[in-house]
Amino acid sequence: MEAYSIFKDLAIIVIAAKIFGILARKCKAPQVVGEIIAGLLIGPSILGWVDQSDFLIQMAEIGVVLLMFSAGLETNLKELLKTGPIALLIACAGVFIPLIGGSLLYMGFYGVSPWGSEEFYKAVFMGTIMTATSVSITVQSLKEMGRLKGKVGTTILSAAIIDDVIGIIVLTFVVGFKTPDSNPSSVVISTILFFVFAIGVGFIFYKVFKWIDSKYPHTRRIPIAGLALCFTLAYVAEEFFGIADITGAYVAGIILCSIKDSEYIAEKMDINSYMLFGPVFFASIGLKTNIDSIDSSILIFAVGFVIVALVTKIVGCGLVAKLCKFNWNDSLKIGVGMMTRGEVALIVSQKGLSVGLLTPVYFTAVIMLIIVSSISTPIILKVLYAKDGKEEAA
Repeated sequence: MEAYSIFKDLAIIVIAAKIFGILARKCKAPQVVGEIIAGLLIGPSILGWVDQSDFLIQMAEIGVVLLMFSAGLETNLKELLKTGPIALLIACAGVFIPLIGGSLLYMGFYGVSPWGSEEFYKAVFMGTIMTATSVSITVQSLKEMGRLKGKVGTTILSAAIIDDVIGIIVLTFVVGFKTPDSNPSSVVISTILFFVFAIGVGFIFYKVFKWIDSKYPHTRRIPIAGLALCFTLAYVAEEFFGIADITGAYVAGIILCSIKDSEYIAEKMDINSYMLFGPVFFASIGLKTNIDSIDSSILIFAVGFVIVALVTKIVGCGLVAKLCKFNWNDSLKIGVGMMTRGEVALIVSQKGLSVGLLTPVYFTAVIMLIIVSSISTPIILKVLYAKDGKEEAA
């Protein structure tokens, strides 16, 4: 592929994402729904105008990192600390219930296998895929509705970050049975060390940025330095601790969310995300999908996989939220907000393919889950929040 053809791909993605984003908003749906549909339409599945390339994959990764950095910047730290224990309980349920549900689904279709057998580990891995939560789509939807800073939005964000960490630990344990050179205990230690590192480094950088902010308020050097911190922590998280880069980016946002110019930094980040990186990320979800690979033999399992994955997140997270004194409507919002799957599910699935725990035919089910959850979650959230407005009016 010629180097300059990337400009053609970017032009098509940006235009298509914007057009379908506008159409989605005209239909009272969040803009991200239109951007995902745009990616599906222009991708290999239908029109074939844009193919998934390494360049676009990297652009999409920058997009999700910037999105999570912005989410961290817009987080109310006091509210985050207040919802921390609750978020931990919700995240544990959001991992455990889908893990059991996915394993039972596979066994229901292909029979119960003895503990320690190859088929048993494949069944458990199906559940592991379901544990992943992609909060980026929920974040964008809540931002569009102006609900990100509320108690429900903060709880979803906190639970999703914790869910991501627990999911990575579960993945490492499952893969550890398949590959003896993998050491699950080291991941637990690395995770603890990362958060210890984040607290220590975070305090130092908070003091440094607070001083810069007081000496050079509302200057462009502050968002530039903030962006550098975002990329640095995203790199450090992946490279040295084995934690997802989006967790590092979110931590960077949390570090800076309490300085005076946090909103100014978020405003500058939104320009980059809104203009280019955001549309590329959301469109890339559609680009990854190839509906030609779906046949009748896998379709029934894929439908069951999608239903179980969505229901187990809603039930697990929603019921725990209700037990934690949320009302039923807010509990449902939390359950729905946690059901999106995206880049984390893809990473888990690719790992399963590489170690032989997932065969390529089941990858279709994962893609279907990502598409259905990515499109349905923003729509359902919008309906639930609209219901709040009607109740207040009444």
